[in-house]
This record gives sequence, structure tokens and C-alpha cells, in this order.
Amino acid sequence: MRARRRQVGRRCGSIEHDGGMDLLADALRVSGARGSLGTRVEAGGRWGLWLDTFPGVALHAVTAGTLWLTVPGTGPRRMDAGDAVLLPAGTEHGLASEPGVMMGACDRERADRTRAIGGVLQLGSSPPQTTLVTLHYEHDPEVSTPVLTALEGPVHVAASERTYLDDTVRLLTRELAHPQIGTTAAVNSIIDLLLIQFVRAWLATQPVQRPSSWLGALLDPVVRDALEHIHREPDHGWTTSTLAAAIRVSRATLSRRFPAALGQTPGAYLTAWRIDIAAARLRDTDDTVEAVATAVGYTSQHAFSRAFRRARGVAPSEFRADVRAAAHIGRRLPA
Repeated sequence: MRARRRQVGRRCGSIEHDGGMDLLADALRVSGARGSLGTRVEAGGRWGLWLDTFPGVALHAVTAGTLWLTVPGTGPRRMDAGDAVLLPAGTEHGLASEPGVMMGACDRERADRTRAIGGVLQLGSSPPQTTLVTLHYEHDPEVSTPVLTALEGPVHVAASERTYLDDTVRLLTRELAHPQIGTTAAVNSIIDLLLIQFVRAWLATQPVQRPSSWLGALLDPVVRDALEHIHREPDHGWTTSTLAAAIRVSRATLSRRFPAALGQTPGAYLTAWRIDIAAARLRDTDDTVEAVATAVGYTSQHAFSRAFRRARGVAPSEFRADVRAAAHIGRRLPA
């Protein structure tokens, strides 16, 4: 079984900072958004690469030169040195030296061999005019809270808009180029940091009113304050009225702005967040079902089991058995 995660919630130490709770860090920690497959790429001449089979959210950061990003249904998008783009999971897309270039499929085995030795994936012809780092983020399948999965399309941050992205990409590039003891842990930490910095840079460029999305909701101070209370105390018996009183707005204001930002009521979000926490604890700890129920705010095991079955289709004990059996089978499969 994978390494046990720190439990979440008030009793387990939610993340705080000087301005209040760090919502993004808390949500990413529970959602299991973790980066992998860091690859350095150098390309020259006429080249094109089509990506349609990689897991998770993709992030491409251009470190030198220029490339063109193509996503079905949209026109080619130019990306210059210092630019970065985050694409929703499952988004087919292409990277090329210029619009209209024929794009071939990625050779996964070649890319894996290149990463293993700290090498650079070469595309096109020499000398290289464009260099980039490409990453992928996977989301915990047992968590439904839509942090990265809420992305509605490519999110492009231009070099002029970024905050410290350049330094982090250079640090990552150096670590990938010289694998040594501790490289795996270092790369994972840097990739997580890069994601946080990317989201910060993107949020800084956005208007206050955004389409419904978890990240966009952070721009609304009313919704953000409500989320902070839910994340800090998921075991509290929050209602729309008590949540509104806690953040000092009217019930009507919260009832209007929360669904507009997240597409669901505060009560529905609280339930989903509790079930996400419970699912992680059922999988990663040996706590009893009753203890898990209490930790996420249910006054009885029966009420918790009913809510969990409604959300996940199985009882908590069945979920624990199923997810652990699947993990056991996964460990036995050949790499």
C-alpha cells in the first residue's frame, strides 16, 4: 500500500499561513495531486509532437526559443521562452515548431529511457532552437473535490505574468539533468512547488468574476472565507446560516455567491469534502469506521454510512476492502 498520508482536518493539523488557512495547499494535499514524468526536451528545425495518451494534467514550460501549441477546436497558440501552459487531464494536444507541421506520436519507451539517465529528449534536427520541460500531474481517483480537474481548458501564463516560475524551472532542469541520491524526492517537491507557483501566477491575472471552478472561487473573498472555515473544521456542523454568520455576510449573499463560484451549495460542498477525507482515511489508515465518521463530523456511524454509500455507491467497509484489494493487485502486476 502507498505511504500513509497525514490525516486532514482540524484534529490533524490543517495548513495555516499569516493571512489565514492555505486552501490551495490543503486541497492539493487531500486530492493527491502529484507531479511525475518530468522530461527535458530539445527541438530544432521542423518538428512536431502529438500527445494523447499521457495520464493526468499536463504542464509545459518553455525555457528557450518558441513553440506552437495546438489543441483540437482551437487555433495554434504561440509560446515563447518563459511561458507555461497547464492542460486538463485527457486533453489531446500537439507541440510543434510552427503551425501546420505534421506531428508524430510520442515514443513513450524512448522518453522513459531518456529520463532514467537524466538525458534530453531530442526532436527534429540539430542544433536545437527550443527547449522545454514537460510534466504531468495525477489526481487521487478517490477524491472528488475538483482542484485541478476543474480546469475548463488550457491555462496559459505568459513570461511577463509569471511569479518565480523561471527560477523553479531552472532548478528542476538541473535536478533532472543530474540524477543522484535523493533526486526522486527533490524532483517531486520541485514539481509540486512549480504547480503552486503556476496557479499563483494565473490567479494574479484573472478578473474577479470567473466561470464556475474551484480555482476561480479563490478570487471571491466571500466564497474563499467560507471554504476556509469548511476546510479548517470539516467536522463542524456547518449550515449555510452558521457559515454565513461566521464570515459575517448575509445568508442570502452566501447562498447566491457560493453556487455561482462552485456550482453547488455550501452544504453539498461540505458533504463532498467530508467524504473525500473519509475515503482517504479508510484507504490509508486502520481507523475504525466509527472513528472515521466522528472525525469528519457525523454523529452516528449509520448516518455516515448512508452518506458514504450515497456518494460512492458502497458502504465504507466495502470501499476499504475494495480499494485495498485493488492496491494489492496493482503491486503484484509487473512494471
